Amino acid sequence: MHQAGAAALSALLRFDPPGLEQRRLPCPCGSAAHYLELRSKPVLTAVGWVELQRPYYLCPDCHQGQFPADRELDVEGTELSPGVRRMLAVVGHEAPFDHGREQMHLLAGLSVTTKAVERTAEAIGEDIAARQAENMQRAMQLELPMAMGQRIPILYVQMDGTGVPMVRAETEGRAGKRDGQPAHTREAKLGCVFRQTTVDRDGRPVREEGSTTYVG
Repeated sequence: MHQAGAAALSALLRFDPPGLEQRRLPCPCGSAAHYLELRSKPVLTAVGWVELQRPYYLCPDCHQGQFPADRELDVEGTELSPGVRRMLAVVGHEAPFDHGREQMHLLAGLSVTTKAVERTAEAIGEDIAARQAENMQRAMQLELPMAMGQRIPILYVQMDGTGVPMVRAETEGRAGKRDGQPAHTREAKLGCVFRQTTVDRDGRPVREEGSTTYVG
């Protein structure tokens, strides 16, 4: 099945030479890159290795080449398809990298190296961290409107934490609650903010319905 799927996908990924109107592309240097030839490269997909044949453009001024099809297919600078990269990120996050390599072979029938699992998982993790930092920076630069509403006489802020069971890779190097024992959990924290305007007949505060906001 993998061989049949790979053969069919290779046929779909065999691009034709561009037409006359598509033989020049803008180059980052400001000049224009010219179509030179069709070039092939192997790509590992969910159905195995396939051959991608696509147009290659070269700038006569800066001599920088480019493959527009690689950008469109999200395989620029890599031989791993987006689907395979997602699988490697999942198995690399859930278990040690060598175990992730074994899972790829067992579950998907794909042979990859331990280093490929490690590099892909770390690269995607770094990309996620960079995106989160960018979003946080963008949020900090927002000009938020001043809240103009009714004054809240009493506002409650609460926080608690509990241990969540984790795989061994997530607790490696962390001390447990007992001396000399490794950790088996990671703490998850949950906070909430709410209003209280009344008390019950015993004098205990009653949370105002619909006023609670949670954050974890």
